[in-house]
Order: sequence, then structure tokens, then C-alpha cells
Amino acid sequence: MSLKAVLFDFNGVIIKDEPIHLKLIDEILVQENLQPQKVHELQASLGRSDRACFQDLLKNRGRVITEEYLIQLLTRKAQAYVLELEKLEKLPLYPGIDDLIFQVRSHNLKLGLVSGALRQEIELVLERGKLAEYFEIIVAGDDTNTSKPQPEGYLLAVERFNQEFVELDLQPQDCLAIEDTPVGIQAAKRAHMQVVGVANTYPFHMLQRQANWTVDYLTDLELERVKEVFLQKDIKSAVPEC
Repeated sequence: MSLKAVLFDFNGVIIKDEPIHLKLIDEILVQENLQPQKVHELQASLGRSDRACFQDLLKNRGRVITEEYLIQLLTRKAQAYVLELEKLEKLPLYPGIDDLIFQVRSHNLKLGLVSGALRQEIELVLERGKLAEYFEIIVAGDDTNTSKPQPEGYLLAVERFNQEFVELDLQPQDCLAIEDTPVGIQAAKRAHMQVVGVANTYPFHMLQRQANWTVDYLTDLELERVKEVFLQKDIKSAVPEC
């Protein structure tokens, strides 16, 4: 196999906005006369889609969940997120994102994004951060019925790449995912992709147990070395066993 595409997670990899999301979810719960998130629920929400989080939170509080009610809460959350970002003079993008995108492009690799965040939120950040033009495929939380750690988002990204670039013949094994949470790593692994864990949200040692590579910062990732590993595996698979 050879490395053909790099797939970024969004929250916790491109933008440091988890505190904003957690605060907004709590605000909505309180507005709905429900208890805010408990410590274990805060931890469980990291890396998962807003839809999945609200479904679990409402269920845990005995609230009847209809699709209409859920969409209403998600819409309010997305609108509040936009307002929160408008208050910021500068987006809290992680250092090194520009350099890593430059590495991906200089190696002629495809660049995609797979996230549980709503498309409205993703596009807002990418446009404001002047990154939108680089991402050829975006799979958002609106596009899937499941949340990480399920692999649906990553598999859909491969499908969309092949629709957009027929000659690419992309397979999951040709992709490198960049994730910051255990559930994100599990999703990519279940899609049969190799994963870089970046210790933005969880400690290095927790991600190291699950990811193929682990870095403290995006600036530590050497894409050239990763490509060599992909190539070595390709050569080994091509050599017949004695």
C-alpha cells in the first residue's frame, strides 16, 4: 500500500474548541431544565458527534427524544457556536496546522476532513482560518447516521474521494487519519486506516497505546517518514512467502 490521502479530524486537531462545545451543551441542558453534564459525561463526549452526545445526555435524564426535538437542539447549539466564534478576535487554531497542510500538498497527497461536527461549524472555521481551499473532501456529522468510534465517516470519505477522483482508486489502507481522542482513533482503525494520535486532548501515553504513531504536537509529525513506512509495508506485501 502507498499513502494517498490524509484525513484530519476537526475539533481537537484543527481547532481548540472543546471547552466551547462543552459549555454550549451545558447551557442548552440548563435551558431545557436538565442537569448539566457530569464529569464522566464530559469525558465521554470528547471525539463524538453532537447528535450522539445529546442523544445520550437526554436519555440519561429521562427525556423523550424525537428527531424534531433533537434537530432543534442541534440547530440552537450550532447557532450559539457561530456567535461564540464571532466574539473571538483570533480563532484558537492549533500551531502547526498550516505547516502540516503544506507537507501534505508538497507530497501530492489528497486532503480530507472527517468529523462529527456539523458542516456549518466546520465551514465557518475553515473559511475564517483560510483553510477551506485545501480540503477536497469533508465528511461532517450531518452526513452520517453514526458517530465515532464507528467507522462510517471514514469509509464515506474514501467513497467520496473515489467519486471525485476516479483514477485515485483509494482504499482505506491508503489513508492516514489524524486524531486526538481514543474514539477517533478507534473509528479510523475500524475503517482499516493507520492513525496518528496528537496529544492535544488526551495524554501522549493514552494515545500511544492505540495509534500507529503518536506526537505531542502537529509540528512533530514528519510525513516523509510516515510515507516510508507505508511504502515498506507495500513492498513486504508484494514479496511472496517462501
